[in-house]
Parts: sequence; structure tokens; C-alpha cells
Amino acid sequence: MNDDDRSDGQADVLATLAALVREGVECVSVTLASVRGSAPQEIGAKLVATRSGLACGTIGGGRLEAHALARALASIDGGGEACSVEVVNLQRDIGMTCGGEVTLVYELFGARRWDVVVFGAGHVAQSLVRLLSTLECSLRVYDSRAEWVERLPRRANLKACVEASLPSVVETLPAGAFVVVMTQGHATDLPVLRALFAWGRARYIGVMGSAVKGARLRRELVEGGVSEEAVAALRCPIGLKLGKSKPAEIAVSVAAELLVARDT
Repeated sequence: MNDDDRSDGQADVLATLAALVREGVECVSVTLASVRGSAPQEIGAKLVATRSGLACGTIGGGRLEAHALARALASIDGGGEACSVEVVNLQRDIGMTCGGEVTLVYELFGARRWDVVVFGAGHVAQSLVRLLSTLECSLRVYDSRAEWVERLPRRANLKACVEASLPSVVETLPAGAFVVVMTQGHATDLPVLRALFAWGRARYIGVMGSAVKGARLRRELVEGGVSEEAVAALRCPIGLKLGKSKPAEIAVSVAAELLVARDT
């Protein structure tokens, strides 16, 4: 490969990386920073990986690239460090025949978003959404009542929607979302919960209500075919044990529980 080809290849990789970052896609760039002995690529070789695998570029293919892609994916899944360095002995560490040693630099872009979804836009939801909208999260709120949705604030990180069928939007939610269900009552909460457990991709599911309501919901979900193990993770009542039974104070307690769940 001549210098012009190498420059064009690097430009393609950097353009791909820039596009992914603009789109908010989690990705990792891997750069071959130094070489001692033999290696399958030259210093400066770079690739970009997403959750789907190799997006662009190469650091030489074969076992070294497979090793780097596996570590990049683990970094995305585990919310790894923004930048890390790894020294790889090609023969000892990954079984390549060449006896060189390389240094790889991993850079993680597009930090994992905190997606919060609220079903219901009633009194407590109004306070909760106003509080959460001041935090670094992406908010979605769904309610069938236009008049309540219209009362929500206008925020850059808030998407508020009027939906006649709340369960039907569940499959459109981002994987790993933290979901709070506080609709008009048990009859409208239960169908949303059934859809959420069938979807199975929420990181947190909480429902506003009493311990008695929570027990009834868990029983009905199990009777409807949801596993007891899955249902055990349902939070009801939600909110830390603080404050009084006013919408604003309940909202504080729920937001606090969401923060604890996010950070543990």
C-alpha cells in the first residue's frame, strides 16, 4: 500500500467515525500505536467497531483484529473507559506465528444514553418529568389524554406523545430503557406491563402504587404467562422512602430510585 492509499483509507475511517458520533451510535476506534518485531499492519492503522462489529478500517485482520473487535464490543457493552491501552504479544497472547508485540489504543465514543420512559402524564408524572428533564437523560412520555400531554414542558430531551394504545408503543422503545408506569390505574397499567415483559428489553420497570397493588400485578402477570423470576424484578411501590404523599415529593423519591438503579 502506498502513502496515498493509506491516507485515503484513514480518511474513510475518520469520516465513518465522525458520522457515527454525530448519529449518537456507540462505537470504538482501535489504533495500532506501536509495533515491536513483526505485525500484520503498520503503525497508525485504525478500525472502527460498533455493537454490530467492524464498521470500517483494519488493523491487519486475522486473530489480532478478532481480538481487538471482541475487546471493543466488551467495552461498548460494559460502558468501558473512554480511552485504554493494551499491549499484545502476538504469539503468547493470541497464538499468532509472528513473534511481534503491538500496542493498541481503544477510544470509546457515544457514551451510553440514559433512556427514561414514562407511561402516563398525570399529576405525579407532571412533576417527575419536569425533574428528570433537568438531568442528562433522554425522556419519552406517553398518554392517551391529549390535555395532559399538552401540560408537559417543552424540553430538548423530552418527547411527549399522545397514544391511543399505550402497549402498542412498547416495541419501539430503546433497549435498556428505564420504564415508569403511572397511567390512570390498574386496568391501564397491566396491559402496558404485559407488553413490557413480553418485549423483555427494559433495564428497569417500576409502577406507581401500593404494596397491595404490586402483589396483585405480580400475581396477574404470572397467571398471564410471565415467569416468576422476571416478575420479581418489578418495582411496585416505586420511590425511595422519603417525603410525603404530594406529587412533587413522590416525584423526587421516584427520580432518586431511578438514579440508584442507573448507577448500580
